[in-house]
Amino acid sequence: MAERILIVDDEPRFLRLIEANLQTEGFEIIKANDGKQAVDEAVNQKPDLILLDVMMPEMDGFQACQRIREFSNVPIIMLTAKGDEDQRIQGLNLGADDYIVKPFSAGEMLARVRAVLRRAQTRSQESGEAMFSRGDLQIDFARAEVRLAGELVSLSATEYRLLLQFARAAGKVLPSEELLRNVWGEEYSEEKEILWVSISRLRQKLENDPKQPEMIVTHSGAGYSMP
Repeated sequence: MAERILIVDDEPRFLRLIEANLQTEGFEIIKANDGKQAVDEAVNQKPDLILLDVMMPEMDGFQACQRIREFSNVPIIMLTAKGDEDQRIQGLNLGADDYIVKPFSAGEMLARVRAVLRRAQTRSQESGEAMFSRGDLQIDFARAEVRLAGELVSLSATEYRLLLQFARAAGKVLPSEELLRNVWGEEYSEEKEILWVSISRLRQKLENDPKQPEMIVTHSGAGYSMP
């Protein structure tokens, strides 16, 4: 069955262009013209991925992303303005998995879409272990579930893969470049911004005090570790 992608933009010409490029690659397309419609389609159509523009009427992309994250971990790629770092960081902080800066080529978009879908599909632990425990944290690899003090923690596919990197290498310092390659892919090895924000989101969900992390620790100039 073809993977279903919801594309959200208030510019009809831009929607048609993205739709044509994705359909050529075999994806099934759902379209929305504003954030409110995007939320409705996410509820009703349950897409495999959402391409979500930031600047839209009714409800902007940030509001739509935040609303969708209340009920779904569907991968979201934000479409942001060229050179606007604040937009990229805000989108990632709200739970987006990735971003593409406008204007972008069809090749770049397809590469990002494939990378995010690939991360979403890889939810199992590669080793033979069934469970990982560290303090109050438990990871059930068979079910791809994370619990903290017995309570289920909702993680996006990207956040889950990032957490697995630390669990698999507990006690070892992992360089930023290695984390980016292993979680996002080779083409992301220099994009430190996306790693910083993703680690910050993990800390918000897992740490007693995210400002004084004990589970995911920064080693200045070296990387990060799960002690």
